[in-house]
Amino acid sequence: MTASDVATEKKPGKLYDIHCPSCGAPAHYDIRKRMYHCSYCGGTVGISAAKNERKGFRDISRKKMRKAIKDFPLQKGSCTGCGAQVVFAEGDAVANCAFCGRSLVRKAFVNSDEIPELIVPFAITHEEAQGILADWCDKNKYKKEAQAIRKKTEDLKGCYLPYELVRGPVECSVFRIEGGSIYECGGFVDQVFINCSKKLDNQLLDGMEPYDLDDLKEFEYSYIAGHQVKTVDISEDELVRRVDVEVSEDYKPAIQKTLETKAVGVKAYCNGVLRMPVLLPAYYLAFDGYMASVNGQTGKVSVRAYQDSKYLLLPWWLKAILATIAGTAGVALGLFAFGAEIDLIYVASGCLALVLIFVFFTAYSQQYEETYGLEYYRKIFTSKGGAYIRKGKQLVQEKKERVKPVTKPVFFMNINGRQEEVELRFTSAFRVIRALIIAFSVVFLPVIFALIINGFNFSQLNLGGSAVWFCLAVPLAPFFLVKYGRMDIYDNPWIYLIMENGKKKRYKPKRDSQEVREIIDFIKEEFFRPPLLWVSLLMVLLFGTMVYLTAFGFIE
Repeated sequence: MTASDVATEKKPGKLYDIHCPSCGAPAHYDIRKRMYHCSYCGGTVGISAAKNERKGFRDISRKKMRKAIKDFPLQKGSCTGCGAQVVFAEGDAVANCAFCGRSLVRKAFVNSDEIPELIVPFAITHEEAQGILADWCDKNKYKKEAQAIRKKTEDLKGCYLPYELVRGPVECSVFRIEGGSIYECGGFVDQVFINCSKKLDNQLLDGMEPYDLDDLKEFEYSYIAGHQVKTVDISEDELVRRVDVEVSEDYKPAIQKTLETKAVGVKAYCNGVLRMPVLLPAYYLAFDGYMASVNGQTGKVSVRAYQDSKYLLLPWWLKAILATIAGTAGVALGLFAFGAEIDLIYVASGCLALVLIFVFFTAYSQQYEETYGLEYYRKIFTSKGGAYIRKGKQLVQEKKERVKPVTKPVFFMNINGRQEEVELRFTSAFRVIRALIIAFSVVFLPVIFALIINGFNFSQLNLGGSAVWFCLAVPLAPFFLVKYGRMDIYDNPWIYLIMENGKKKRYKPKRDSQEVREIIDFIKEEFFRPPLLWVSLLMVLLFGTMVYLTAFGFIE
């Protein structure tokens, strides 16, 4: 199997696995063929069949829970402050809400459908979580948040939070916000957790991920003894929206790497994913605008900044102005390096600036989304290092930090009427150097020829002989830079076909060579036939004269 064939290899026997109907072994998703594939017997499972298997598992689990709840009396509490709904064992001494500290109004709990059928149990005790949070505060004692939270670590409370575990295939439409083509890709999300709580800070909870699903269990009421269980309080429509948003955000880093920019738009289509309700363990602390959480399985700390941070998004027109300034300054420095007189530098730079402003205004105004102004957000501080694991009776921290698995997206393009798997490459050293050489050559073409014929005698060089050329060529240089240095690179990436054996083959659309032939034919027919033939010859003569005057100076 190639890297694009299968999302992530899993050990057999996981509760979230899809199983082969022929042999019962776990089936892994094949992005290229868009179906689950059994690596043991070669059997396949379609997306609809995978969903039906998951539905069957949920129906069986629901029946078990309805039967078990009769022997396990529970209480339900409604917070008088934030409205949170929590469930806990009837004998537990729970008086206050873990999320805002207000009192809870208790009543009997009888609806087992409010509790998911999967759970990751607590692995970190309450005292250990307090110690881990206190240790983070001591290591970050200069942070305002750490100073305030350190005094409140004893108020940290354990709670199971409701999530949807999203796992399965996704289809994405992606594009660069600053322009370029729209691309289609397929992928597989493995461990995306969707927070199903209305009031809780989603970024704070994301900061304490990932969880290790090797510990995923079927729900039993004994797991919640001593802990609150927050129930789902968002609508199905809101949950679907969050799934699309979270999956899009989860896949953004991989897309950004491929498109070579952070300014990307990702629209994920999640019709094929499996959604599994699950309870995840967390310790939570909230007071006076401060928020902190500790992963109840791994011990990872997540703390929300007390105050907003902000960053500036530049409007496209300001980007165009800054690009104009940079381009003008670059050419001015080039003229200065060749020894041009100051008056010539001023005139050429002024003419260039007038042209550049139009060029870059045209280029940047083509971006798909117009966003600018101050953006506000809250920083999330997280602990360093790996997960806490138990060795005997001692809790120790691993050195290597755990990261959420992300499957590399597979891009597809319609080539000769077929959907083919491709790899896209945009900027490369060759393409960047080529763009710079073209722009430089356009501006200094007569100077280059002059140096060749005078034997590279820089002392004899007279840039005044090319003044007319600079006035004509300098305005053209930005067009070449925009064409070959920006628009062409992102509109026409290098395309590599992925063959069956995993090898890559460069694909060159035939239309490129056809366009070149058409341009050559147009030049032959229009510029080398009367009456334009005489104009062309006159231009060649003038160019030759400029080269001579630049090489040897004016004849006195």
